[in-house]
Amino acid sequence: MSLPPSDASPSGFDGGQTPASAHQVEAFVFSGRGSEYFRIWIVNLLLSIITLGIYSAWAKVRRTRYFYDNTTINGSSFEYHGNPIAILKGRIIAVILIGGYQIAFKFSLGLGVLALALMLAGMPWLIWKSYQFKLYNSSYRGIRFGFRGSAGRSYFNYLLLPLLAGITLWLALPFAHQRIKKYLHQESKFGATHFSFDASVGSFYKTYLIGAGVALLGYIAIMITFSSTLAALGAGLQHGGAAVISSAGLLFLSLYAWTFLIMPLFLTMIQNLIWNHTKLGQHQFQSQLKWSKTAFIMITNLIGIVITLGLFAPFAHVRWFKYRIESVTLLAAGSLDNFVADEEAQGSVAGEGISDLLDFDLSL
Repeated sequence: MSLPPSDASPSGFDGGQTPASAHQVEAFVFSGRGSEYFRIWIVNLLLSIITLGIYSAWAKVRRTRYFYDNTTINGSSFEYHGNPIAILKGRIIAVILIGGYQIAFKFSLGLGVLALALMLAGMPWLIWKSYQFKLYNSSYRGIRFGFRGSAGRSYFNYLLLPLLAGITLWLALPFAHQRIKKYLHQESKFGATHFSFDASVGSFYKTYLIGAGVALLGYIAIMITFSSTLAALGAGLQHGGAAVISSAGLLFLSLYAWTFLIMPLFLTMIQNLIWNHTKLGQHQFQSQLKWSKTAFIMITNLIGIVITLGLFAPFAHVRWFKYRIESVTLLAAGSLDNFVADEEAQGSVAGEGISDLLDFDLSL
């Protein structure tokens, strides 16, 4: 999804702005449970393995429908209409496209590079079509979502902007991120009503700088705390022996732990920034994700998955999804019954297959 305009800081530390009294607050609610989703997940996994991946298209539909059916706002849930046969065809095409360049490399480096270049050149078009497919197959109260866009703008956002970010040593990454999100949200619609997005490039740079600044301060503090260990390592471990090795282990563990804590901070700030600057017609969204709770959920999810050798994964998915979706509210400027349907083309199943294989997050 995308989010509404807010005068609050994009940092996400306090969750955002208090809604105006003129709006009716409509909360998103997720009623799914980890135990329910575990049964769907384990059956999907086993059948996908047995069928050598063929069932994965049906698994995707079952999984998506479960999360849509259990996500409600104003008493109504979302619906997913994706056809597993269409998704399977898309995945077959995607496997051929992705596998083709890998096979080409075995014949010659030049042929492989050419095949890779052709695949990457077609990727923005496939992403554009995948947006259309995903949104068209999502609905609320019988009205479908949609995506306009164009091939030209998709190439600008998904080919030229990533190249620009790389050429500038990622200094242009916040700019590219803002443009991509603006493209996605402004071109999306619900029925005949369009979304809008007004987060500035400056707000994205501010968010990135806050995240980088907090990360840097943490790394400096850790380095100062372990300064004696670093000095001993620099001297070649002539003094201290096992004690220095143990301290060095704690140093690297601290660096890794701090890096892991920074991820929830950035995710929190970005979600709040994006949602708090997106509207659907005159209806605003608001996100109140908290860094502390995001970090707690992510850390405990990781521990649970490791301890259970992966079996906790569906429970982790439900916990994270529930917190993210229920952190968002809709500040309705009027009745949610006044939307008008507007049919759109379904888009490309090949794009849907590519997005799944490359793990793009394209849905509202």
